[in-house]
Amino acid sequence: MSASPRRSPVTSGLARVMDELVPIPGTRFRVGLDPVIGLVPVVGDALGTVVAAAVFVEAVRNRVPVHILFRMGWNYLVDAALGVVPFVGDVADAAHKATSKNLRLVDRTIAEGRYVDTGVRGYVLRAVGAVGLMLLVLLAMAGLALWGLAALISWFV
Repeated sequence: MSASPRRSPVTSGLARVMDELVPIPGTRFRVGLDPVIGLVPVVGDALGTVVAAAVFVEAVRNRVPVHILFRMGWNYLVDAALGVVPFVGDVADAAHKATSKNLRLVDRTIAEGRYVDTGVRGYVLRAVGAVGLMLLVLLAMAGLALWGLAALISWFV
């Protein structure tokens, strides 16, 4: 494994477009399409999921340690939790920038030469298990949010 990151330019471009495309005049802050497309139900979440998957693929392709995959998953779980609240969640999403955080984490891990030196099958099984566990947590959060929404609606009805 080389000391410099082998990140795909496509993934770098996606992170830039999603998190840092346009500078806000008079500030050092940049905003991307992620909070804007997040305003569109289903489409925004679907596109965000595709970008997150691309970042995870980069991490797995470079055999990033599984505990780093969990940290990346945590960033996306926080991003998803912030996005639950309409409009406010999109503003928080613009500040959180999970995709850029995760790419920096992958780059730093690769640059430091940290990777899992094991057979492909063993690593992929652990990586898929880690990502699967994070998806289960995300689905549980979604289920709790729907249950809470249903309870709230029934309280008003």
